[in-house]
Amino acid sequence: MEYDIVKSIFITIVLGFIIGMHRSMTYIYRNEQPIAGSRTFALIALLGYLSGWLQQYVPGFVLVSLSVFGILTAISYLLKVQTLKKLGMTSQVAALVTFFLGLMVWFGLENYAISIGVIMIVLLEIKPRLKRIESHISATDINAVVLLLAMSFVVLPILPDEMLGPYKLFNPYKTWLMAVIIAAISFVGYIAIKIFGQKHGLFLTGAAGGLVSSTAVSVSLSRMYQNRVNLLDSYAGGIAVACTFMYLRVLFEAFVIYPELAARLAPAYLGATIGGLVFSYYFYTRSEAADINIENESIGKNPLQLSEAIKFGFVFGIIYGAISFVQTRYGDVGVYFVSFLSGITDVDAITLSLSQLARDSRLSETSSMIGIVIASVTNSLVKLVIVFWLGGARLGWKLSQFFLLTLGIMLAGLLILKNSLF
Repeated sequence: MEYDIVKSIFITIVLGFIIGMHRSMTYIYRNEQPIAGSRTFALIALLGYLSGWLQQYVPGFVLVSLSVFGILTAISYLLKVQTLKKLGMTSQVAALVTFFLGLMVWFGLENYAISIGVIMIVLLEIKPRLKRIESHISATDINAVVLLLAMSFVVLPILPDEMLGPYKLFNPYKTWLMAVIIAAISFVGYIAIKIFGQKHGLFLTGAAGGLVSSTAVSVSLSRMYQNRVNLLDSYAGGIAVACTFMYLRVLFEAFVIYPELAARLAPAYLGATIGGLVFSYYFYTRSEAADINIENESIGKNPLQLSEAIKFGFVFGIIYGAISFVQTRYGDVGVYFVSFLSGITDVDAITLSLSQLARDSRLSETSSMIGIVIASVTNSLVKLVIVFWLGGARLGWKLSQFFLLTLGIMLAGLLILKNSLF
């Protein structure tokens, strides 16, 4: 027997065995009798492998084998429903996938079969976590997701990808695309907040909130701190980690639009991120456990609501057009001024606008970088003012140290990059 065949049979059996072991352990933990165990799944994978092998000698054997196996699987499901009164089909579907994995190995797709097998085990393992996520998602959230997906995949393809208007300052396609990108990033943080916010305290909520709006986190936590001033390090750490994730969000947004620009920003922004995480961890080691409720705060608002997406698209369109307009009349100084004004309220729109302009060669990479940094620094200083104003001097001083460290690292990284380029 050839080595390759022995190897492929071994891979097939191991894949089926591991999947079957996971299914068995799942039932054992629930004190239930497994419907199919490790040996059964190993045999199912082997059946798929043999079906592909015999297809060479008996045309149509895979179809016949799959049909017979499908019937047996359906019968096992009916028996399960009758005896256990349960409707779940996870094990039956897993058995069908295992059959196809064995078939894939026969056709020389071992690497893909192994990868799919790992993904399959992960999906089987995360069932309890998925249930927890689903329990935190409301019908309104689902409707918002469906609506935005429909608007994206139905409306986006038909929007014109060209500059329109009397001064050629508005691009409908890019404006809506940017709104979708930001909504998707923010939605990840929104779901994380709904899951972690009530149970795991300020630091995880701050991290998730940083994906939505670090400014909103700064406002919310500064207000809450006034009622729990004994938790200074906890609230300072929550705000700090949110602001740290802002640096990562800016870098990711630039990467999505123009990877080359993101690569130039990476040393400064990754350095600021590492410094921020270290400083946040320092707060964490000194803090006490604290649960919070953010349901009525601005970071608890679903970012996939159509109104939120339209609002961001409107802001992006204004900033994108304003940069194009002032750049032709006032040069880079005008761009930097718009960056400063934009950074007072938000860094997302200006980051995406400058990245897009750099990608379209309508603005130099250096000018785009400087504009993004100006917006980031401005937004950071605005958040510091908010913390002093709403949270008081003690909380403000804590965050002053944080911003001094992170912005110092960012500017140092830019200076090193500038010296290396010139």
